[in-house]
Amino acid sequence: MDVVFTSGVTTAHRRRARVRAPELVGRGWLNTGDREVRLKDLRGKVVLLDFWTFCCINCLHVLDELRPLEAEFADVLVTIGVHSPKFVHEADAEALKAAVERYEVHHPVLDDPELTTWQNYAVKAWPTLVVVDPEGYVVHVAAGEGHLDALRQVVGELVAEHEAKGTLHRGDGPYVAPPPASTTLRFPAKAVLTPRGTLLVSDSAHHSLVELEADGETVLRRIGTGERGRQDGLQPSFSEPAGIALLPEDVAARVGYHAVVADTVNHLLRGLDLDTGEVTTVAGTGEQWRDGATGGPARAVDLTSPWDVAWWEPAGGVAVALAGNHTLGLFKPLEGTFERLAGTTVEGLSDGPALEAFFAQTSGLAADGDRLWLVDSETSALRWLDADRTVHTAIGRGLFDFGHRDGAADQALLQHPLGVTALPDGSVVVADTYNGAIRRYDPATGEVSTVADDIAEPSDVVLVDGELVVVASAAHRLERPVAPGARLVTGDAHRVRRPPTEIAGGELELAVVFTPPAGQKLDDRYGPSTRLEITSSPPELLVEGAGVGTDLVRVLRVAEGITEGVLHVVAQAASCTDDPAVEHPVCKLTRQDWGVPVRVTAAGPRRLPLMMGGLDDGAPAGT
Repeated sequence: MDVVFTSGVTTAHRRRARVRAPELVGRGWLNTGDREVRLKDLRGKVVLLDFWTFCCINCLHVLDELRPLEAEFADVLVTIGVHSPKFVHEADAEALKAAVERYEVHHPVLDDPELTTWQNYAVKAWPTLVVVDPEGYVVHVAAGEGHLDALRQVVGELVAEHEAKGTLHRGDGPYVAPPPASTTLRFPAKAVLTPRGTLLVSDSAHHSLVELEADGETVLRRIGTGERGRQDGLQPSFSEPAGIALLPEDVAARVGYHAVVADTVNHLLRGLDLDTGEVTTVAGTGEQWRDGATGGPARAVDLTSPWDVAWWEPAGGVAVALAGNHTLGLFKPLEGTFERLAGTTVEGLSDGPALEAFFAQTSGLAADGDRLWLVDSETSALRWLDADRTVHTAIGRGLFDFGHRDGAADQALLQHPLGVTALPDGSVVVADTYNGAIRRYDPATGEVSTVADDIAEPSDVVLVDGELVVVASAAHRLERPVAPGARLVTGDAHRVRRPPTEIAGGELELAVVFTPPAGQKLDDRYGPSTRLEITSSPPELLVEGAGVGTDLVRVLRVAEGITEGVLHVVAQAASCTDDPAVEHPVCKLTRQDWGVPVRVTAAGPRRLPLMMGGLDDGAPAGT
């Protein structure tokens, strides 16, 4: 069942199309005490459906954005996560259960492995948020992140309206907290070998760092309080820390700290003194980058989900994988500056000059002389950056292809890798996370092999005395699973499970639907307030309409003879407070990327709406 969504909560809007919310259908439920949740049981509550998948960094951002909204409206708002997987591994029930714990999801989650509810709500992007009113009607939809203010307004107006009507019911929702788990490490993310021969591990779900003996088991000390926070000093706090980079000895002596830690959810880089355990913030403001400056004094630049870090000598600084906006940054400790190293913020796989290349949620880095190796998790790719700032791809085909296949690198497949490590012989090993495997790529032969498997979500690999030590994240420990030799796996190739959207051949109107929240207007004081970029795979799918423009509605011409492909759409809109009396209006940039698999059919519609936030009544977007 496809539904046409409307947005905005005014009475006039809802009269145009009162759409009953489809029932929630899936394999099972988490965080409900094993009870099924039905929408009819939630009458009287405002329901917020969050369509997400646990590989997606934007979805993880939304989980954090929603926390204050859930607290503010705790007795009237029920948030339900609808988990609709992208990768095969994400369809595993146990993997989803682990992810719900890992990311501290404190609301019910529907397991939707066949994307049944996804299709019933006509969702086309991760994440997508849908608001259902207390009478069971869809009243608002928005794709992407950064919608907290609009959601707060929508929910607030619904609460006031239905309280006046007598159709609002206050009280607890269906959330039931699962029993707590206790292990020394909880979803560790990354590890490094320190100069003293110990292992320093980012204990992500415990929001701390742990120093272990070289055996990987004996705890020497814990750095961090264990609570989410961003406190510096000798009693520091973190929020889901990940990558750790050791500085060269001479650099460390001059700046006063030995390691740089990617404090992922805080959007910060933290400096660590290994001698004292003291932590200082060295880059980032704590605010997530949305748009604007990407360089300058390191403490004045907004970062977005730094996932891994590595000292790269050719650049004279710490390379930073900014998973949140698909770029690489460069932090220079001696100068105290931060700059963009590579990427444009467009998600994809495109090689060439570093500042023109596309990346996709880079999650692992490893420096090896003039090369900076990296893994892009969303394109399941192994890539490298040369000292001349040119990007190359060794393994990977794009956003929709993945699997477990060895052999020639141009035919090999990975599945959402999170870690990469350079070996002394010039080869690299990849923590092939969603395949549960350690893979090896030999640049000299161009061959890929599997050296270990059956590992619970490996996220990093460390070389200790010639032995590979693996961060088995979902097993909550470090492991040494690698036996001598390697083997070849000729496994299946996979495509993203999302069903294609049917479109007509020939002329097609693509409309990105966006209406600024009440009290705001599109900001055209300094030029066009909107931007739309469209490309396709294969490029031949579009005869006309590809490229960049300023209107959110564009007429495309779909080629004859091509029946399937992907439309890649990047849209953004700038809006500000609509009040002439306000001297300094509050402004924000809304941005969303879509990769829409399409099937061209004779009976397909000639209009493709993509919801960024607003009312879809078939009229041109932005009106």
